[in-house]
Amino acid sequence: MQTDQDPSKVFGRWFNWFSWIALLFILYWFFSGHLGRQENPNQQVNTWHDGNVAVVELSQNRAGHYIANGHINGREVVFMLDTGATQVAIPGRMAAQLGVERGPAVQVRTASGIATAYRTEIAELQLGAIRLYNVAATIVPDYDSQHILLGMSALRSLEFTQRDGVLTIRQ
Repeated sequence: MQTDQDPSKVFGRWFNWFSWIALLFILYWFFSGHLGRQENPNQQVNTWHDGNVAVVELSQNRAGHYIANGHINGREVVFMLDTGATQVAIPGRMAAQLGVERGPAVQVRTASGIATAYRTEIAELQLGAIRLYNVAATIVPDYDSQHILLGMSALRSLEFTQRDGVLTIRQ
């Protein structure tokens, strides 16, 4: 009985496995990018200047939220705009990366109930062409999210209008 296999059949099997793995990788890459754009359709923020006014337009995601890439102290972050939040809320695990330090402890009301947070100040917050300085914020250690809630401590100095799933913000 001969155990040697035909080299072309061995190569064919390896090529077949490699092809399937490559196809699955390509599908994963395509759909993960597609799903990421559905979660955050504002990965590249649509922004311009109208005279001296900085303008940003954000599209709603499928869940009806406005999520957009921006910067805090020069570091890239993802914001979720929340007009119901009094302050900008930073997840505790992100605070050190963003160069913000804990201040005095305060009690805050969250969707999950009362939580301890720490006052802080953001030296520079950027959303497209909009730049805000010395923005009041809180560091919330129990807030487990990839997003920074962009609350009214930042939004109150801006003008915004919503129409047909597009939020236009002016500074």
